Amino acid sequence: MRCGSLCQFLCLWLCLSCIEAVPTQKIQDDTKVLIKTIITRINGISHMSSVSKYMVTGLDFLPGFQSVMSLSMMNELLETYQKILINLPSRNLMQISNDMENLQHLLQLLASSKGCHFHQAEGLQSLKGSILEASLYSTEVVVLNGLKAFLQTMLRQLEFSPEC
Repeated sequence: MRCGSLCQFLCLWLCLSCIEAVPTQKIQDDTKVLIKTIITRINGISHMSSVSKYMVTGLDFLPGFQSVMSLSMMNELLETYQKILINLPSRNLMQISNDMENLQHLLQLLASSKGCHFHQAEGLQSLKGSILEASLYSTEVVVLNGLKAFLQTMLRQLEFSPEC
């Protein structure tokens, strides 16, 4: 009986010792590739290339950018944009929204590999208000342009291995 338990423990230990953790650099590289993919998808939306600069009042809840972003700040901004994208009814945004969710998971994996812990982003309880319903096309363009700028900043920040 003891020999069986000992053998099971040794087999489990042997299996676990062979498993390698995903290197942080691999996670960071995958994150960068996904960011580039999302930017390409945004650029591929037909009405995005013909737009110069839309202004929509009431979108002051869109996050601003700092020159240096921590992983925690990147996560909060991703959550904010994800909540906005989910509430825009465009078919163009379905894949971008899915990619954003995957990007959040990669960022959380990258953070946990560095010992960081994220807290839930606050605010934006409901976006079904008049801003999003008033001019969906303009709102979509403004949000996607802001998201693209944020992702480009995030891509540059990941080159410097940001802190928690």
